[in-house]
Amino acid sequence: MNPIQQINRVMLLALAPFLGALGFLAAAQLSVEFPKPVERPQVDLQLRESLQSALTKLDRSKEDAALTRTTVEKYFQFYAKSADEAARLSKLAEAAAERPAAIFDTRVASKLGGKVNRSASSANIDLKLYTFSEERYKGYALKVNLKTDKGMTMVLGGDKVGGSETTLQAVRRYGAVAGVNAGGFADDAKTGKRYPLSTTMVGGKYVYGFEPSFEDLTFIGLSTDRKLIGGKFYKQEDLDKLKPSFGSTFVPILLQNGKKQPIPPQWVSSPARAPRTVVGSFKNDQLLFIVTDGYDERGNSGATLAELQDKLQSLGIKDAYNLDGGGSSSLIFDGQVINHPSDNGKLRPLATNFLFFK
Repeated sequence: MNPIQQINRVMLLALAPFLGALGFLAAAQLSVEFPKPVERPQVDLQLRESLQSALTKLDRSKEDAALTRTTVEKYFQFYAKSADEAARLSKLAEAAAERPAAIFDTRVASKLGGKVNRSASSANIDLKLYTFSEERYKGYALKVNLKTDKGMTMVLGGDKVGGSETTLQAVRRYGAVAGVNAGGFADDAKTGKRYPLSTTMVGGKYVYGFEPSFEDLTFIGLSTDRKLIGGKFYKQEDLDKLKPSFGSTFVPILLQNGKKQPIPPQWVSSPARAPRTVVGSFKNDQLLFIVTDGYDERGNSGATLAELQDKLQSLGIKDAYNLDGGGSSSLIFDGQVINHPSDNGKLRPLATNFLFFK
């Protein structure tokens, strides 16, 4: 055997197992599957998209937050400016509201000597006291601006029917800031008691019933809405319509709707001059009490009712009434007697007194 044949035999022997295996596989028709490439899970893609969406929203939130902050700051600045402007307008409104009152006070003061001697003010009342002089008499004027129904009342002497006390005693007993004598009285010679004259009301109730007006007697008081009321009343229902809170009786009527009323003849000359106490109301419902000095009740000193009509009318008083006078005239302010009582300088014990409270 030559060398080439030997080589071929060796090759056949070496390749025989592989050729046999290929033949077997071809005969058996077996298929071989190779592994597929591994795919990335779908969840990773969804997570990436969610994260990207969250980042986008976060960026938008930052932008919205910045815009919101800017908007809030602008509104805050606008509110601050509006609040300042509202405060400024409020002060202007208050000043405008107070201006008519200030003008009114100035006009009244100019006709009463131009100077306020004393004053008192609170949430309940404003009081201004003036001293003025006329050719024949000297007077004191107490201007009263009632803000609530707690600012003024009327009391019986010693808080009982038949009792009496001076205006100063009543002021001290009640702790009032001021006081003025009120209506007339009638004395019981047997008992020494002093009774309010005719129709009298305290605390919205009649002290001893209603009595129709006679001999020019006039009821003078305050209504529940703090308005001065007065006049002649012949039926209780006519007075009740005015809703009186308190009041007393004396004579006569001085002014009605700014017009002078006839003075009864006996009051023109008996006495002609005397210490007087009168009360009137302005168109704005503020009250004015005038008390005049006089050294006795014989008619030689003090003021006439006609002179007081002129004075009240010049001040712009709408309605006015005469209260008890002579030795009864009393004006108290801050615990001091302002006028000069005609009963030898002593205050007279009275059945009724008007009191004013801060």
